[in-house]
Amino acid sequence: MAAKVDAAKCLGCGACEGTCPVGAIKLDGDKAVVDEATCVSCGACAGDCPAEAITVE
Repeated sequence: MAAKVDAAKCLGCGACEGTCPVGAIKLDGDKAVVDEATCVSCGACAGDCPAEAITVE
């Protein structure tokens, strides 16, 4: 499963974008968006999100 971003919680800070080892997260406007085809479900983004807006199942 790819990481999921809760847009209601996302602050648009970009912390996850810089943490993703495969570049699967980009900011689209002021919210993070995960490219599910690229995501390797490592959880690095979830660990760095200050708003706890990202989950990996």
